[in-house]
Amino acid sequence: MTYWPRSLFGRLALLLVIVVALAALTTAVVFNRDRAALIAKQFGETKIVQLKALRAALEGADEPRQRETLSRLGREYGVRIISEIDRPLVGGPSPPGPAMRDLEKRLQDALGSEATIRIAPRQGLLFVHIKAGDAGYWIGFPVPPRPPDDAIPWRAVAWALIVIAFLMIAAYAFARYLARPLTELRAAVERVGRGETPAPLPESGPSEIAAVNHRFNAMIGNLRQIERDRAVLLAGVSHDLRTPLARLRLGVEMSARDEATRDGMVADIEEMDRVIGQFLDFARDDSQTAPEQKDLNAIVGACVDRYAKAGRDVRFSAGELMPLPLRATAMSRLTSNLIDNALAYGAPPVEVSTVRRGSDVVLDVADRGVGIPAGETERLKQPFTRASAARARSDGAAGAGLGLAIVDRIARLHSGRFDLLQRDGGGTVARVTLPVGA
Repeated sequence: MTYWPRSLFGRLALLLVIVVALAALTTAVVFNRDRAALIAKQFGETKIVQLKALRAALEGADEPRQRETLSRLGREYGVRIISEIDRPLVGGPSPPGPAMRDLEKRLQDALGSEATIRIAPRQGLLFVHIKAGDAGYWIGFPVPPRPPDDAIPWRAVAWALIVIAFLMIAAYAFARYLARPLTELRAAVERVGRGETPAPLPESGPSEIAAVNHRFNAMIGNLRQIERDRAVLLAGVSHDLRTPLARLRLGVEMSARDEATRDGMVADIEEMDRVIGQFLDFARDDSQTAPEQKDLNAIVGACVDRYAKAGRDVRFSAGELMPLPLRATAMSRLTSNLIDNALAYGAPPVEVSTVRRGSDVVLDVADRGVGIPAGETERLKQPFTRASAARARSDGAAGAGLGLAIVDRIARLHSGRFDLLQRDGGGTVARVTLPVGA
């Protein structure tokens, strides 16, 4: 199991989140270090001024009243003053670190080399040794363990979190902006795969995306033109052939004296006419017809009735269905092709049924023929593909190889799926699955 996102949008969003997080972390570290250095510098400058003032005051202090003077100056400056005579050494050595070394160096530069730092952690004081005249003093400044200035800067943290939130939102929007054209392109390619014609893609945005969309639109235009040319060619040839076929059939019926010969020739002409009809059906562009709410049972039932009236063993079992968005003429042609295929290549009875299964409606046309090998099912959906010798037409005709291709195209036009399945007990089930919301 991998946590790395597979989509481009997910990877862009993750990359931007990582970059923003690293930038925020780096900023926090740098801010914290600079803030500590700034506080140390500000502390040093302030205390140097106070120490110079204290040194001047101590140099003028009366010796007899020294204790009283030290106490008074300590109250005035908010510090603790200890004479070196009373305590030669106070506290412990200052903790190592660049900030403390820098502070001690600046104190020595301003007050002399005798200015050293000692720490009294228990008292919370930082002592600085100075010389005032001939006497030495320890000046203790209060340094709380966590003074307010050293506390966590919650206002800065709050602002940082707000900025990070806005950056995250901007990163998300930017990733969506970059991934949206690819998502639209993927959806358009899927529509082309289903045999539909997608709307032109916008040729804007990043230059690479605009170039890809431009080429895709050009390709769709070429495919659309090829499809129109093919439809015109098939429709024109098929239409032009039907007229001489009708005249030929009329002449055969009127002139042929041998009834068997006449019937054979008429059957050949009818087969040719049926093939031409399939060419015309295949050339039709049903996508130009808007779907309407129709009762699938009524469409299928009308087709089955026509075959039953013609004496064919076709049975219909209708399930309880709700109206669906259908192209009625195309669905009637789909049903007729499935029944024709079952009668021509299978064996009666042909059982037609409809049923609701979850969010789908299923139309089954089952026969009792020899069945279709598993490796042949997808091949037979291709145009101009005929069945193998093991599954020949019952009347011996070759067929045009367009019936199942027409069914597959109409099913995909309705966002459905067409499958050829093995039937229990022998035979084939031609199944069309349509989504309820198609």
